[in-house]
Amino acid sequence: MSYDTMIRYGLSDAMIKEASLIEGLYIGRVLSQSKDVYRVVTEKGILFAEVSGKYRFQTRKLSDFPAVGDFVMLDRDLGDNGNGIIHQVLSRKSAFIRKAAGKSAQEQLVLANIDTTFICMSVNNDFNLRRLERYLVLVWESGSTPVVVITKIDLCEDIYSKFRAVDSVGNGVDILGISALTKEGFEDVMSYITPGKTVALLGSSGVGKSTLINWLTGQEAIETQGLRNDDRGRHTTTRRELILLPGGGMLVDTPGMRELGMWDSDEGLDMAFQDVEVYFEKCRFRDCTHTSEPGCAIYEAIRDGELSEKRWQSYLKLKTEDAYSENRDDYLKNKNEKFKSISKFNKSKHYR
Repeated sequence: MSYDTMIRYGLSDAMIKEASLIEGLYIGRVLSQSKDVYRVVTEKGILFAEVSGKYRFQTRKLSDFPAVGDFVMLDRDLGDNGNGIIHQVLSRKSAFIRKAAGKSAQEQLVLANIDTTFICMSVNNDFNLRRLERYLVLVWESGSTPVVVITKIDLCEDIYSKFRAVDSVGNGVDILGISALTKEGFEDVMSYITPGKTVALLGSSGVGKSTLINWLTGQEAIETQGLRNDDRGRHTTTRRELILLPGGGMLVDTPGMRELGMWDSDEGLDMAFQDVEVYFEKCRFRDCTHTSEPGCAIYEAIRDGELSEKRWQSYLKLKTEDAYSENRDDYLKNKNEKFKSISKFNKSKHYR
């Protein structure tokens, strides 16, 4: 069977092998979702689909349901005779997960099978290293590779200071700078979107994501809106949608992903804060809690200027949030007590 179209949409050899074990079904990839209806591309075209009753009955977690970017197995590859039926989701190589709305501790899948994630932040009031640290944790945890894209560089006289600031928390991630006004750096962005690869955009409103999408697609695919006086824009994209680009790669905008909370992000924290956790092995005591023990390498590093106090505070905050992510009530209850103790200790002799 030929998979030329699906390979263009990122189908891998491993997925083809997995799909070959399932008889009588066809491979598709989810392009967008509207409630329980999925828009899916197959080898023969685009159709609408829904999950089978059996699949819905057997599914125990929200994250098991298909999401944008998923490769699925359907009962048909054409939509001439109604909606297709999704019977299975193929193994994911990456997954963005957040806590579902409401009081339940269920995880909800946002995006799947993203190769690279562009974390977009502008040089003006949106430039926030603490928010960037959170995004880096979330991207590393998903299994995608982060690339930081600094936008509106024409507004900054010393762009290299911004690059240095990002590098101080990025642990070696690639950093790009672009300007919608001069089109500087756009070709560098395109070099990451190669045939068969899927890229997602992550960032706050008004940082220029829609403008970047318009340039990459070669058309005014997404209407852009200007910033208000407070440097905050409004999302012009209302849903996540996977777009096949003229050059062969794929792009997904991510409205709503800026509200992603921590969800079982131990691996993401390890990747995003390698420069912090490397000190843990240098503490005098194996069971050092990094709060009041003598010989704590963390506080010696802060005292000697080797580690930023703000970066350590950010690590503690994200670590605490992650610890309580499965129970929001517990998190909110313990949050203030935890941060009060941290603030109190920050004024101790360990910083002097």
